[in-house]
Amino acid sequence: MSQTGLYVVATPIGNLEDITYRAVRVLSEMDLIAAEDTRHSRVLLAHYGISTPTQALHEHNETQAIERILERITDGQAIALISDAGTPLISDPGFRLVRAAREAGLPVFVVPGPSAVTAALSVAGLPPDRFAFEGFLPSKAVARKKALQALCQEPRTLVFFESSHRIEAAIDDMEAVFGGQRLVAVCRELTKKFETVLRAPLNEMKKALSRDTNQSRGEFVVVVDGYAGSEEMALSNALKLALALQEHLPASQAARVAAQVNDVPRRKVYDLLK
Repeated sequence: MSQTGLYVVATPIGNLEDITYRAVRVLSEMDLIAAEDTRHSRVLLAHYGISTPTQALHEHNETQAIERILERITDGQAIALISDAGTPLISDPGFRLVRAAREAGLPVFVVPGPSAVTAALSVAGLPPDRFAFEGFLPSKAVARKKALQALCQEPRTLVFFESSHRIEAAIDDMEAVFGGQRLVAVCRELTKKFETVLRAPLNEMKKALSRDTNQSRGEFVVVVDGYAGSEEMALSNALKLALALQEHLPASQAARVAAQVNDVPRRKVYDLLK
């Protein structure tokens, strides 16, 4: 039987067979499984004949649930934490529970396994040795562009999660901010029946997505090559200046001044401000 403590257990990101023998055993031995969505997790648990009781633990009830879970561990129980898919805490709830358990001096164990981040990196064909995981970009265009702008000169490979209804807009904004020649890999429905991985420069990726209507369905991991060019830096600096000038000047004038200072085409700077 498993020791008393909190077990952070990775579960499949798609294909139900992508689970470790240890994860199945541990989940079977728990006194309770704290799941992001118990209805979703029930499919996995039933597939492996796991009858352990479950409790919902998500962003709306995490604070209230933590105290009771810690009490149960203190009383000698073993409790697992799982997310809907992949490794818990990676763009999923659970961090506050793990932190509280650590601060309370309670044992915390990891049962590693699938992760959409590392899965995408392994097949993207972009440098995987140094990367920055950024999770989901902001949903609104202005905030999304600002977030991308902050990463414009990041030399590490960039990894994002994206939803089906924003994937094309995200690729558009990446092209506008990073430049059309940056390589990107769009990984859709990893490990599932309709898995696809498209790899192309950003200025070609939107066409590739639009050619296949299935590319507007499912879950996406987007892997972008890191910054490596002086032209990108000049455009990045121009955009920063234009954003500051825009508080006092119309967008067209702000773009013109910023473009002249940084010796880049005015139209490119103006397009980034739109």
